[in-house]
Amino acid sequence: MHFGLLGIFQNYRGESNDGDIVRGEMALAKLADRLGFDSYWAVEHHFFDYSMCPDNLQWLAQVAALTERIKLGTGAVIMPWNDPYRVAAKMALLDQQSGGRALLGFGRGLSKREYAGFDLPMEEARGRFDQGTALVLEALNKGFFEADTEFFRRDKIELRPRPTRGFEDRVYAIGVSPDSAIQAGVLGAQLMVLAQQPWEVFRESALKPYQETWSSLRDTPPPVPLCGQLVYCDEDGDRARELGTKFVKEYFFTVVEHYEIAGEHFKNTKGYEHYGNAADAISFMGLDKMAEMYASVNLYGTPDEIAGQLRIQKEILGVDHDVLIMAKYGSLTQEQAEKSATLFAEQVIPQFQA
Repeated sequence: MHFGLLGIFQNYRGESNDGDIVRGEMALAKLADRLGFDSYWAVEHHFFDYSMCPDNLQWLAQVAALTERIKLGTGAVIMPWNDPYRVAAKMALLDQQSGGRALLGFGRGLSKREYAGFDLPMEEARGRFDQGTALVLEALNKGFFEADTEFFRRDKIELRPRPTRGFEDRVYAIGVSPDSAIQAGVLGAQLMVLAQQPWEVFRESALKPYQETWSSLRDTPPPVPLCGQLVYCDEDGDRARELGTKFVKEYFFTVVEHYEIAGEHFKNTKGYEHYGNAADAISFMGLDKMAEMYASVNLYGTPDEIAGQLRIQKEILGVDHDVLIMAKYGSLTQEQAEKSATLFAEQVIPQFQA
């Protein structure tokens, strides 16, 4: 079972100094290396306090220099916002800088506000994602880049430096909607998800379509999903549940605000119709009930309670799953986040490595 840590660079409500957030995220990255996490990941987000990492490949290059063994992943490169040659070239360079520790995660992007900042129509997201990811992987696996698609055109050029090896077995794609999950299977990527709906719903709406697509195209069994989850781990169960619920709900409300989840625009945006269900659910259930549901699918409690929650998830999904935790979010202090991540590493992870 693979355990990773994802840095999300949230400046909750803009209450902190940006430099403190950046330094705190680096401290967590180095801590993850020392604690024995298998991987460290960084998001890509722009323009807002919700998440402040506009170039995760640049960030991971510095992490590579300050760590020794941990694998380094993009969680994720938002492909529609990037030039595919630049992604391939920077990923190849990161792979050489890190001694072959690079992992490549792709995402499509969900924020209308961020798409507006790039002056890109969200209706083009699916095409730009599908074409761009294929071009990046082809370049990394073949050593050269060329493009002749609807959105990208370039004559054949060399990729230098080339990566240490191909990326066939170290590529990931976020898939929450059925379309994105299916495309992850087409791409040959390990499916990534961030916990936001009951695991039974994820199993039926995304995991099964992904597995079916993978199996229809390949003779190998589909990889297990990489499941990202907010975590708050504390030795005191009552305190863990009280504060864990508080912190996770705080983050949920920033998600609703940043992605405008309650808005009606998803229903009328090509490729994003699936997310219109969230607006309907909020209208039906109300934000507070939705926040409670969101909290219930993330991880907080004592180490043993969290280990039990992970075992329940495995039973629901019907397969093993890799785990990607987010330790710093909402109003969690740096000290609380580091203590929670340390306790998780020391008392939860060993229960799945024995």
